[in-house]
Amino acid sequence: MPIARKPVARIGLSAFAAVGLLLAGCGGNSGHEDGDHTGMHHDMAGMPGGDGLSAEASGLRFVPATETLPAGQPSEFRYAITGSDGKPVTSFEPDQTKLMHFYLVRSDLTGFQHIHPTMAADGTWSARLTPLQPGSYRAYASFTPAATDAMPLVLSKQVIVPGEAALTALPVPAGTAAADGYTLTLSTDRFASGTEQRFTVAVSRDGKPVNTLQPYLGTYAHLTAFRAGDLAFAHLHPHDDVRGDSGGPTLNFEAMLPAPGTWRLFLQFQTDGVLHTAATTVTVTG
Repeated sequence: MPIARKPVARIGLSAFAAVGLLLAGCGGNSGHEDGDHTGMHHDMAGMPGGDGLSAEASGLRFVPATETLPAGQPSEFRYAITGSDGKPVTSFEPDQTKLMHFYLVRSDLTGFQHIHPTMAADGTWSARLTPLQPGSYRAYASFTPAATDAMPLVLSKQVIVPGEAALTALPVPAGTAAADGYTLTLSTDRFASGTEQRFTVAVSRDGKPVNTLQPYLGTYAHLTAFRAGDLAFAHLHPHDDVRGDSGGPTLNFEAMLPAPGTWRLFLQFQTDGVLHTAATTVTVTG
């Protein structure tokens, strides 16, 4: 069945922001508005199973240099993580071999990018982006502060790419995903919210198991998830130790998806020095 596409007229930034709020109010979300959230939501953003929808948590703040990006051309997204004194933080602990993970995804869960930005001496991070389609996006910074007993944090902000947008309908849950000739098969496409759940992903090509997965970020695959509507974030942890240069065909993960709804999973893996990104839709029940 062809993917339905809904045209959207060219609109200004304020109208695009309204579209983002409207999407956040659609089925199954937690009722968050975009922007800076306060109270308990701040704490949740920094806890395992938190939703990553705050710009601030644990005294740290995600501060982008801009909230708009150009369409149709490579661009650079610059930001800082500031402390309670307003000054950029420059000390971080590695998380899956990197000091910082940056994610960008559009409101319809397309346009996914996962980048490992570089930090300048003044604490400014720079992420080089591939060309973007117009629309409302959310940018996420995932990191672990260099402090005693510090918890991993995911902070985020809305970003706008002005222009004429066409929203893509979310594919229905199928239990499989495809990327560059590879097929990934999940052991389940249904999860329970707020509960640790283990599942597997089998990688094949032309019907044959693939056991040539190369290490990527300290394991054989990396998996992130975003919820349709409010773009809540979850990082699904791999449980496969790297024991050489070739892994697979079965990958083991543990899911802790924080809220019910429809989620889009992005699984990244590497073969022959090439990084592949596959996506699939799953259902999370209450």
